[in-house]
Amino acid sequence: MTIQWHEVSSPPSMSGLYSKAATRRKVTGTTLPEAGLRQVLQVDPQRLAAYRKVCGFADNGLLPPTYPHVLAFALQMQLLTARDFPFPLLGLIHLSNRIRVLRPMGGVGQVRTSVHVENLQAHPKGAVFDLVTRLDDQLGPLWEARSQMLCKGVQLDGTLVEDSIQASLPLVEVARWAAPADIGRQYAKVSGDYNPIHLSGISARLFGFPTAIAHGLWNKARTLAALDDHLPEANIEIDVTFKKPVRLPSEVTLLASAAGSSGQLQLVGAGGLEHMVGEWRPVA
Repeated sequence: MTIQWHEVSSPPSMSGLYSKAATRRKVTGTTLPEAGLRQVLQVDPQRLAAYRKVCGFADNGLLPPTYPHVLAFALQMQLLTARDFPFPLLGLIHLSNRIRVLRPMGGVGQVRTSVHVENLQAHPKGAVFDLVTRLDDQLGPLWEARSQMLCKGVQLDGTLVEDSIQASLPLVEVARWAAPADIGRQYAKVSGDYNPIHLSGISARLFGFPTAIAHGLWNKARTLAALDDHLPEANIEIDVTFKKPVRLPSEVTLLASAAGSSGQLQLVGAGGLEHMVGEWRPVA
């Protein structure tokens, strides 16, 4: 796939992007666009500090490994609400997320961000594709992520061979925390992600959820904050699969293997309900 890159010179209107997302509810095709977006972005220290507080990260001078998603969120929305993108943004389901921290993310002020979509495949419930996000600084590639997204009801030829992370290492309880009723609104303020399923029970019920649910990337961020002393600062790939949503409010428990260059994790709720499973390893 050859990506046709378009440079974005100024931040888009978030209200305009949300209006586009809210008014588009139909699938318009089964072909992903070959265009990607790039933009030079600045790290806002105040927004970063607010993000650390909501997600539990210590201020250690490094960008949290999940924070580049916040930097790139508007660019991702611009891509996913473009006229040539075939699926409605509201209703997409985040199935998994893989982050690669290639170098230590200290002293980062300005980055070049790029986003594109690829790898459209059939899924038992519809179709999945990858949303790929990358950050470069003046030295080159710094961070990259791949989020697998599901659009229900789309008919494609072929079948998807689903990868499933299986726990094979002994896991012990590392931490537990409350996910309060307003964590979706707190995370939305620092991330820009105001998806209605996360904001309140009333708005979540409009999309078929009995209660609001926590953002998947908040679950991952809160997990990585709790595993700070388990994980290397760089040359690390952190892969998670989102299972059952975390209904708000609730309490969750984090299980993990021993600290080291590789390991596994599991986030569970009451009765052992599995919310997220994952593993970390050196970048291949």
